[in-house]
Amino acid sequence: MTSTGNFELFCLENPLLDIQGEGDAALLEKYGLKANDAILAEEKHMGLYEELLQNHNAKLIAGGAAQNTARGAQYILPPNSAVYVGGVGKDKYAETLKDAVKQVGLRVEYRYDEEQPTGRCGVIITGHDRSMCTDLAAANCYKIEHLKSPEIWKLVEQAKVYYVGGYHLTVCVPAIMALAEEAAAKDKIFVLSLSAPFIPQFFKDQLDQTAPYWDYVIGNETEALSYAESHGFNTKDITEIAKRMAALPKANKNRPRTVIITQGTDPTIVAVAKEGGDAEVSSFPVHAIDKSLINDTNGAGDAFAGGFLAGIVQGKDLRTNVDMGQWLAKLSIQELGPSYPFPKQQYSS
Repeated sequence: MTSTGNFELFCLENPLLDIQGEGDAALLEKYGLKANDAILAEEKHMGLYEELLQNHNAKLIAGGAAQNTARGAQYILPPNSAVYVGGVGKDKYAETLKDAVKQVGLRVEYRYDEEQPTGRCGVIITGHDRSMCTDLAAANCYKIEHLKSPEIWKLVEQAKVYYVGGYHLTVCVPAIMALAEEAAAKDKIFVLSLSAPFIPQFFKDQLDQTAPYWDYVIGNETEALSYAESHGFNTKDITEIAKRMAALPKANKNRPRTVIITQGTDPTIVAVAKEGGDAEVSSFPVHAIDKSLINDTNGAGDAFAGGFLAGIVQGKDLRTNVDMGQWLAKLSIQELGPSYPFPKQQYSS
């Protein structure tokens, strides 16, 4: 499969406006947050967003994990390769998001909610850590009717690769399953991101519903550990967890499941299912970078997924896909927030 710039990649999740500011332990403690975590906002967190804007020199950045990933993939791919779908409000922040994604040429087809505002994510940066607190708002109102509308479903049918961020498991599982089942029926590629440790913990049933359809599943080590704990694996060995996830039952037998676990600066672990229930495991060292060049790790995982997806769309081999993910993540952490450098840089292995 080669990329032709015909919207081969279709992405679904929750578009958000990131409100990102520098913080400290006191700010985290005030709102009951952890230094390197991602949670959904409760009533006690609602003051955070204005506080970041007023007192912490916050920047407004286009966010939402899968939207970051879609931007990353489009950054690498030919024009008109990726389309992204999710729910926003009818407000200025939705227009801010649209303007931001135009820079890389990402096509967005938002569902506009009449009542709820565009979702926002408070991002507190402490050193090289980031704590994310998300108020989904309009993103939480996404409906399968939008996905199944003729103009959007035409894009679904046109695409060859589907990518869903796990955060959407809290919003509209029927939409995710529609993409998963379409992929299995038409022998297309379905990719899911675990997204955050709370997804396997608190949305286990929804996650398990999608599991038979994973051709690729991407997560980091904390998400993998959370998955193992919630599924009774009784191990904290990342390699063993990846192997067991790869061996789960699968709907489309035409391609083996591939599990990708990133570990920050430690090697990326990849397990590919084999016949008989075992899996072949590989380890890929990350691209070295001087600590002084690291500006912001927010969105590094999204960037990795974007590079990896671009490789899948281009029909690259697994090693190249991982390398593309690591390359794009390295670029992203030198920028502010989940962003990519301009003028565009060209990937080379």
